[in-house]
Amino acid sequence: MSPDLPPVVPSVTAELVGALSPRLRKRLDGGVAKLAARPVVREGDTVRIAVDDETDVTLHLTGTAVTSADAIRCGCLLAPGCLHRAAAASAAPVAEDMPVADDMPGTDGTPGTDGTPVADDAPVADDAPPAADTAQAADDTCQATVGQRARGAEEPAEQPRPEAVAARAVYDAAAAVLDAGTDGAGAVLQAELLRAAHTARLAGLHRAFAAAVSVVTEVRAARSADPGHRLAGLSRALADVLTVAHRLPHATGTDLAGLRGTARQPYRPDGSLRLYGLFSEPVLTATGYAGAVTWTTDADGRLYTVSDVAPGGPARATGAADRAVRIGDTTLTHRELSRAGLAVSGATVSPTGRLGAGAAVRAVRASGAAWHAEPLDRLWAQPVAEQVARALDAGRDLLFLEVTLTGAVREATGDCLLADCAGLPLRLATAHDDPALPYRDNLRLLAAAGGRRLRIVARLVPGQLPRALLLATEHPTDAAARVDLGLDRLQHADLPSGAVPSPALTVSAGDEAPLHLLRRRVHQTVSGGRRVLTAARAGTADGTRLRRLGLGTAGDLLDHLHAAAAHRSRDAFGRLLPADTDDFARAWLAAAVYTDAVERALCAHAWGAAAPLAGIEAGSS
Repeated sequence: MSPDLPPVVPSVTAELVGALSPRLRKRLDGGVAKLAARPVVREGDTVRIAVDDETDVTLHLTGTAVTSADAIRCGCLLAPGCLHRAAAASAAPVAEDMPVADDMPGTDGTPGTDGTPVADDAPVADDAPPAADTAQAADDTCQATVGQRARGAEEPAEQPRPEAVAARAVYDAAAAVLDAGTDGAGAVLQAELLRAAHTARLAGLHRAFAAAVSVVTEVRAARSADPGHRLAGLSRALADVLTVAHRLPHATGTDLAGLRGTARQPYRPDGSLRLYGLFSEPVLTATGYAGAVTWTTDADGRLYTVSDVAPGGPARATGAADRAVRIGDTTLTHRELSRAGLAVSGATVSPTGRLGAGAAVRAVRASGAAWHAEPLDRLWAQPVAEQVARALDAGRDLLFLEVTLTGAVREATGDCLLADCAGLPLRLATAHDDPALPYRDNLRLLAAAGGRRLRIVARLVPGQLPRALLLATEHPTDAAARVDLGLDRLQHADLPSGAVPSPALTVSAGDEAPLHLLRRRVHQTVSGGRRVLTAARAGTADGTRLRRLGLGTAGDLLDHLHAAAAHRSRDAFGRLLPADTDDFARAWLAAAVYTDAVERALCAHAWGAAAPLAGIEAGSS
């Protein structure tokens, strides 16, 4: 995936790839890699890619994205049926189907559990309401049935709901991606999933659409070695799209409404608000979005966000903090708002706490508050266990902690800080690894502030050990100041005099709980597909070990996953039939859902946020 190219809507990529001949489809991945390495020039609403010295591919934007197949043109002799147009669409980031209005930003930067900001439910085009299409289809079916009865014809068998058909298409396409793994999920499989996503969107399945697009984006990030890619994030995205698509055909009532999702996050009026800035964080996603999000709170401790996120790369993530916030007539930048306040009238707020920027909203600058002063002080006064329980149940995963830094530790993913939080040993990791952001450099400097007691803002990371991503902290030598670790850069002069960086201790794999035996196979499948499990020889031994350590269900799920990967049926002549991707996907999904549930339960137990685990197996090595 090339961040220099403009976003392309899913239906365009699916159309262009679907039009290729079988011979060209085999060459598509090579064409994508070649085109992604070619120079890109943007002139207004036109983006030009130099395929060679004589041939260009041009992409014409409508707003911020390419919205039709005709908008991608090639100058080669084989156009329009050439490989270059499909390769350009496959190399570009995946766009939403329609730009979002100013008061309904498509992304609020609300991070997921791995610290990577993710978008809300994807917006959809308003020119063809899905509900109208579904109603018309139902009406046509009823009229046909009445006509058949009048003619004495036999009634046809009951037809599946359009949304059930669309959900099945999404499930099958996602299962094919899982079966191949990121190594084998090339542009053709990605296009099939995008086609299914577009079908789901037309059927009004907005959540399935957004989840499928997220999977394609994560797969492209993995295949392009994007530094922001996380295998755990792709695993969660695949589990989400398979879960939604699996449950949709059987859901009814409120459960069905939740699985369908909404086209846009609704904004409700919230009157007048008096807000106090907490901190700002940069947004840099694997989906090609970048910007900044500023977190604020009112006097009652409710959190609100102000975001400026749009297609872009690291330069936009680092520069957005100095752009004015998009609320009312205020000229406050995100960096200034994080330390000041805001008085808003006519406010509109989404269910996630994002402030709208509609024409009727008015906002002016107001005084801020220190973290140790009211009303911000009450955020840190809430017991840690209650904060963790809220984060696991409600999804608002910010933690406001007072910690004493005790050193540093080196893990496989990098260095992290060790801290004491009310007697609880805590690990604080970087929120983003991109070298353009100062997170990692700041964390290394803070390791020299051992023994200092600081107030911090962190994001919960569910796992067997108390762990969080460090977002903001008090200044090491000035309690009245604060540091946004993704935007501000600490210097040695900011540290206490005589501070020396603590040596990083190495953590061995033996510190992990036995659940990692199942989690590892879940993640390996996402990366290498079915063939990774068919080649593995340790499946039976790992299942036996899990059962011996008290994780019987985990052992059975692991054995089932290996069996589903290895199973191949034969026809009457003894020939191998195609692999059953449906059975394999269900076995993998069961293991992924179980692993996530146990990890969340272990996380709550580790933080003291729940009683000893009930109803879920738990064990330790």
